[in-house]
Amino acid sequence: MQYLVVSFSHKNTDLQTREKLALNDEKTREAVYKKLIQNSVINELIILSTCNRVELIASVKDPFKSSDLILEELSKISGIDFDELEGRADIYEDNGAIHHIFSVASALDSLVIGETQISGQLKDAFKEAFEKGYASQKLARVMHFAFKCAAEVRNSTDISKSPVSIASAAVAQAKDIFENLGGMSALVLGTGEMGKLAAKHLISNGCNVILIGRNIEKTKRVAKDLGENVEAQSIENLKNLINRYRLLFSATSSKEPVITKDMVEEKDFNRYWFDMAVPRDIDDFYIENIKVFVVDDLKAIVNKSLALREAQAKEAYRIVGKYTKEFFKWLQTLSIEPIIKGIREKAKEASISEIKKAIKKGYIPKELEENVTKILHNAFNRFLHSPTKNIKAIADDPSGDTIIESVKYLFDLNGEEYNHLNRYKCEYYMNMIEGENSEIQ
Repeated sequence: MQYLVVSFSHKNTDLQTREKLALNDEKTREAVYKKLIQNSVINELIILSTCNRVELIASVKDPFKSSDLILEELSKISGIDFDELEGRADIYEDNGAIHHIFSVASALDSLVIGETQISGQLKDAFKEAFEKGYASQKLARVMHFAFKCAAEVRNSTDISKSPVSIASAAVAQAKDIFENLGGMSALVLGTGEMGKLAAKHLISNGCNVILIGRNIEKTKRVAKDLGENVEAQSIENLKNLINRYRLLFSATSSKEPVITKDMVEEKDFNRYWFDMAVPRDIDDFYIENIKVFVVDDLKAIVNKSLALREAQAKEAYRIVGKYTKEFFKWLQTLSIEPIIKGIREKAKEASISEIKKAIKKGYIPKELEENVTKILHNAFNRFLHSPTKNIKAIADDPSGDTIIESVKYLFDLNGEEYNHLNRYKCEYYMNMIEGENSEIQ
């Protein structure tokens, strides 16, 4: 059994391709699950599909065959050529797969580093797969460690607290103004990446979003993908909307200002507008009770956050490396118990066999069989005490896999119940430790 991840994200795939690959519809995911799980090389599967990534996380018998099956199925659904998907995909196996999953869960692989929404999305994906029987013990073990890892990253670092994008900086600034955005409503003008990102940050802070776009059908689709707290509105209603609400976040691709002075009515409440577009969406004018933040205002927040985030990310990756190493160490301890049991069983079988031969040949009276058996068992247990203790001890040693394989070979323990992952040493963690040691020297 090995772990496999086939990943398409903002890192390797453009938005248009991700939209074709998206598995947001439950019926589509169900079809993919059934098609892939029926193959004997794929044991368990989790499908994670968000606006920024499509990840298929699997426990497999053969990573090469399994990745081909996954890419073939995605090719059929998306209409994208297999070779193109193979060229784009990031494919991770075992150590790399677990490290990647833990990084995703900890929001280190997100478009916005530290964005906590991904952890909830991964939990939902796992819940669906587990409840429908597509994921079981093997992937449940991975998810258990992944969420523990994500929790430690959140609790031990400030990586989720400081904004690192214009959109997150804008929402953070609004949060500073109002202290709490929960229950408020905000306008988001634009359905591109920046607009969607701002909407997500607002939603995560408990804010209701009114999404405004030129193409109402597209706006409705984007609003639906963002969730139930998002309402779609046509840009034709823009003038009315900007004069009703306190918060506005604008990020269109227009070359000319979308909001001009003649559209604005004076009101007796304060309004805060965040113009995230370049060139600007909001014309340069002054009206009392309206505070406009432009990109240059927000960049200062971003730059300050980036410096902090860089230091925090290093600590976060150390935690991910630690958990990756601990996960494989834990898996190895699970495989050691059957080996110890197997050695003892072989000792027991050998002693019983020899006693029966001795009785048959008249070396031992039949009435002494039980007592002699006990003596031999006690002798074998005493003899195996130190080896058993040592085998358990090397489970925590990164070089223990070689010794365990040697023990299995010497005692002829090659059945499925004795198999364990022979690649558990986390190269990411070990490389990091080596780097730290070299710095100390």
